[in-house]
Parts: sequence; C-alpha cells; structure tokens
Amino acid sequence: MPKINADQLANHCHGTLLPVYIISGDEPLLVQEACDILRQNARAQGFNERELYHTDSSLDWQQLLQSANSMSLFAERKIIEVRSHNSKPNEAGKNALLEYSKNPSPDTLLLLVFPKIERATQNTKWFKAIDAIAGNVQIWPVGAKAFHRWVELRLKSEGLKATADAIGILASKVEGNLLACVQEIQKLKLLNNDGIIDGQTLANAVVDSARYDIFTLVDRATSGDARAAVRTLQGLREEGTEATIILWALAREIRALNALFFVNQQGGNFNSIARTHGIFDKRLPLVRQALGRLKAGQLRLLLRQCALADRAIKGASKQNIWSLLNDITLMLAGVRALSARSLQQQLEQ
Repeated sequence: MPKINADQLANHCHGTLLPVYIISGDEPLLVQEACDILRQNARAQGFNERELYHTDSSLDWQQLLQSANSMSLFAERKIIEVRSHNSKPNEAGKNALLEYSKNPSPDTLLLLVFPKIERATQNTKWFKAIDAIAGNVQIWPVGAKAFHRWVELRLKSEGLKATADAIGILASKVEGNLLACVQEIQKLKLLNNDGIIDGQTLANAVVDSARYDIFTLVDRATSGDARAAVRTLQGLREEGTEATIILWALAREIRALNALFFVNQQGGNFNSIARTHGIFDKRLPLVRQALGRLKAGQLRLLLRQCALADRAIKGASKQNIWSLLNDITLMLAGVRALSARSLQQQLEQ
C-alpha cells in the first residue's frame, strides 16, 4: 500500500480511508500531529469510538484482535490505536498483526504508532503483511539546514509574521526541538498585537517566559549538576508543568545518550547520530561529558525508569510520578537516589 508523505496526509484523508495506518518516527510532535489528522478525518467518516492500547507487558494481543474484529456495542465504527515503545512487537503481537492483515474489519480503523522502523523490521513477514493493506506515514526529523524554514512556516501557519532576525533567535533558542518551538510560538501569539515580530520583540518574549524550563532541567541533569536540576524540577512542578512533558524531555535525552553510547563503542558517526536525535553542535560537549560519566547499565536502568514513569502517568502503576521524575533526574545527573534493592522493588511494582 502507499507510502504517504506527512505533508500530504490531510489531502489523503479526504478520500476513503484504508483499514490500517502505520505512523512511525522519532519526532513526537510530528507523530502526534499526524495521528491527530488521521483521527479527526476518521471521525468525520463515522469512526466515532476509540480504543487505545500500549505495548507493555500487560497488553493482551488476542483481546485486542478480538476487539478489532468485533462490532461496537453501539453499532459504531471504531479506531483501535496501538502505541508501541519500540518497532518490534513480541511474538504474540507479530502473530496478531499477521492474522489481522488477512481479513481486516471494515468497521475498524487500526492505527499503529511506532518509533522509527528500521529496514530489518520492514523486511519481516509480519510487517510486510500489515504494510500491504496499510497507509505508511514515515515521520522524518527536521534537519538543521531545514529548521529555520520550518520555524518560518510554523509562524505563518499561526498567523504570525517575523523578521529573519527573529526567526534566527527562535531557532537558536529551541535548538531543533520542535515541541519547544511550538510552545514558544504559542506564547508569541498571546503577546503579539498583529505586528511584525522582530528580534527585539522575540528577545523580550524569551526573557519574560517561564522562570523554569524543561530544557534547562535536561541540560542541568546531563551536565551532572544534580542540585540545580532537582531545583529546576521542583520549580516546574510548582508552575504547573505537566509531568508528561517533563518525562518526554528526559526520556528523549536518555534515548539519545543510549544510542550515542553504543555509537562511541562501535566507532560509528557520532555527529550524524547526534543530529538524528536533535542534538546539535552547541550541546555536543555537554552530551560527551555525560557519556564519560554514565555507564551502559545506568542508561538501561534510566530507560526502565522512564517506562515505569510512563505507566504511572497512565495509571498503570501506583508509583508517585513526581518521585519517579526526581529519581530519573538524579540518576541522569549521576546520583543514585535509591539502593539497588529498592530500585528493583520499584521496577517490579
């Protein structure tokens, strides 16, 4: 089935929808926006119910398959959305998707959301089977050269006009982070009085923005400044920042560090992989400093802690999300907040 450019997804959705869509990529904002476009158009075509699943250990793939093949209690078409933390489902997941691909339900739209799918996975039997009936939307990172243009277009889409100087300041501040860029643009919309935003206006808006910033938190933790990082986390909490956004920023950094750790070991192209993860020249010394401090086991443990925090946010774990974020922040900064035994007990809950 067709590969659909993310920019063409809205136009594609005006026609008859396919039974399955695969949206994949490592840029959370663009992945989320693509999902939003698909869901909105699906609702317009009568898919009024939505079931959401996450591929953690509690997911029953047979139950999901049964739901996908059964009619809603209210005789309505439905969207079944499956969000995967990696691009390789377990055996039960592969078998369920393989079976569903043989006879997809006309009353169900199956939306599969993955991180970037590697070529090896694309060549597997289960993926080829589901891809044959699916619309495949691959989300690519916005490269450093294209980022200024992306910022300019995003400002225009929000009805804002900005000088080249202002665009440069904004692009420099967010350093390729799309979510941060969108957040800054929303602030500018509140401050703008239908005039052209110049460099001075943007600089003033940046100074007047929130006292605590999630990217300051990440940088302080990555640099090993545990005291300042925890203080920033507390400030973010007091200002009402959502735990989901904080976890996203921390997990994004930890995934990047994990990937770069193995690139270092294997002698790969460090700078290229760094850019893939949204880490540009200004932050490279900071990241290298962290990689000199953190070990492979610590990075794996941090990933598990992030997964646990994600479950806590979704209500699947009784752990306190702010305690978990504090632990992750300290561990990233090189301070172990829990004993090995306590940490293992926490992960098992």
